[in-house]
Amino acid sequence: MFVFCDARCTLRVFLLLTSTLRSASTFYLPGLAPVSFCEKNQAGKDQGVPDCRSEIELFVNRLDSVESVLPYEYTVFDFCAQKSEKRPSENLGQVLFGERIEPSPYKFEFKKEEQCKHVCTKTYDTKKTEDRQKLEFLKKGMLLNYQHHWIVDNMPVTWCYDVEDGQKFCNPGFPIGCYVTEDGRPKDACVVNSEFNDKDTFYIFNHVDITIFYHVVEHEAAGSRLVAAKMEPKSFKHTHIDNPDCSGVPMDLSNKFAVGEVKIAYTYSVYFKEDKNIRWASRWDYILESMPHTNIQWFSIMNSLVIVLFLSGMVAMIMLRTLHKDIARYNQMDSIEDAQEEFGWKLVHGDVFRPPRKGMLLSVFLGSGTQIFIMTFVTLFFACLGFLSPANRGALMTCAMVLWVLLGTPAGYVAARFYKSFGGEKWKTNVLLTAFLCPGIVFADFFVMNLILWGEGSSAAIPFGTLVAILALWFCISVPLTFLGAYFGFKKNAIEHPVRTNQIPRQIPEQSFYTKALPGIIMGGILPFGCIFIQLFFILNSIWSHQMYYMFGFLFLVFIILVITCSEATVLLCYFHLCAEDYHWQWRSFLTSGFTAVYFLVYAIHYFFSKLQITGLASTMLYLGYTLIMTLIFFLFTGTIGFVACFWFVTKIYSVVKVD
Repeated sequence: MFVFCDARCTLRVFLLLTSTLRSASTFYLPGLAPVSFCEKNQAGKDQGVPDCRSEIELFVNRLDSVESVLPYEYTVFDFCAQKSEKRPSENLGQVLFGERIEPSPYKFEFKKEEQCKHVCTKTYDTKKTEDRQKLEFLKKGMLLNYQHHWIVDNMPVTWCYDVEDGQKFCNPGFPIGCYVTEDGRPKDACVVNSEFNDKDTFYIFNHVDITIFYHVVEHEAAGSRLVAAKMEPKSFKHTHIDNPDCSGVPMDLSNKFAVGEVKIAYTYSVYFKEDKNIRWASRWDYILESMPHTNIQWFSIMNSLVIVLFLSGMVAMIMLRTLHKDIARYNQMDSIEDAQEEFGWKLVHGDVFRPPRKGMLLSVFLGSGTQIFIMTFVTLFFACLGFLSPANRGALMTCAMVLWVLLGTPAGYVAARFYKSFGGEKWKTNVLLTAFLCPGIVFADFFVMNLILWGEGSSAAIPFGTLVAILALWFCISVPLTFLGAYFGFKKNAIEHPVRTNQIPRQIPEQSFYTKALPGIIMGGILPFGCIFIQLFFILNSIWSHQMYYMFGFLFLVFIILVITCSEATVLLCYFHLCAEDYHWQWRSFLTSGFTAVYFLVYAIHYFFSKLQITGLASTMLYLGYTLIMTLIFFLFTGTIGFVACFWFVTKIYSVVKVD
């Protein structure tokens, strides 16, 4: 049952493994090492815990919204900021996903409780244009329901509240504030407090009650480990800002500006509770278990897998039985003197390996598709082992990018081998297109999206230095490796085909509607898409609705099923076309399984209109731009699977029949 192991399970497995190695030497996975905390008077004194800390740092991340694709840095909203401390370093994946983690002025001491502690006061003079713009931007953030993301000990600070059926949902973020419309209807988080009732008014959450849960370590060195951080946002219009008491009416901001001064005081209270039931290794469980649709996902994925496996078995059985009869009949006819005229797929043996039109482009697509396939397989494999769990921020994207850069050699080799087998001689053009065509299209789209993000001042805009680093990885590592792979590919002899190709092409008879190219291509993508669309919903949710995705075990299983169904659907349709004496199978096999990407694009557009609440031209363009990148990558990935399966199938069947 290890196949169904998700990130929580694998996290426990690795922590168990690391604990067994502890007697020899301390070893932890990167980003997953526990930190011990103790009271201030014990910190540094206990020799058993040399790294025991008393101060708990709270870090803030970028703010995002389900109604906008544009994330913003914490400081853009003019909240209380810590300017003197150095920001923690971020990996490539975090930068690409727009994460901007920075220190905050919220500092706690372990087991030292604080009540209504003042952090800072922000004053806005509405007569000044700059202050008025800051307030307007803050109101825009509340209107679009932008969410804070705070981090304590690499754990998200969660806001847990009751939902339907008495269940509790823990959101790894909390809103800036909320808005009551002109007709008195409370939006979003305004429903949590009946005092939020003034029409056309914003209410800002300027106070947080934070409860930190800890677990005392037993049978190990002294100290405690943090296992949860929960908070509740509140709003108070503090009457005595210098000495706040966190009571009274909520902090409201009228949508109609009044001339004068607006003061917003930010405060917090912090409490500590011991929890003996939650272990450090399972401290993410309460967040993951409360996520919506989790139970539906388990049932739906199992149901989908059963259907797909059943269909795959049927296709395989039909293909094997039919092919076995065909081969036996063809070989038997060769031994009879009065053999009848050849028919079926054997009839096109002299044309089946004829080089396709646009063989250069096809070979380039196959090289890029191979690169993407290996990258996806290795990334998902590492994710299943727990290396790329949610606790290791940005690791998934970083791993994928590094693998793509290092896999230039297979891309160049596969493109060169197939181009040579197609009889191509322009090897310089082939290797240059393999290195620059598909990556160039993705980078051009990505750069245009980045220009939009730059224009909007979003934190997701890639800094110029990071952009230069990505180009350096591409030109200085990936491109030379592609050239190296192409060198070895062209150096090897061309792929030997089991049958010779005739000099004069055979005329293809008129095809029925079902054996024409377009209907077959459209039908071929249905089955592969059917096995991924449920998983696709949760992946899109994690990208655009900012929900955590952690079921990499299921995703890896769906990946394997997708490879099998793409292969079988393409081989099946290829067999029917060969039987109809149509030998143009190369591009058709690539496009048949690659058409799954078109269904993906249609589903992504449907998801945008039916599930998301995104507003604004910039956000819509960003969604479409990033979706087109994913569609291209998916097209190359699935198309390569279909072609390779079909190439193997055609080579196999023509190698076992006797040809005069």
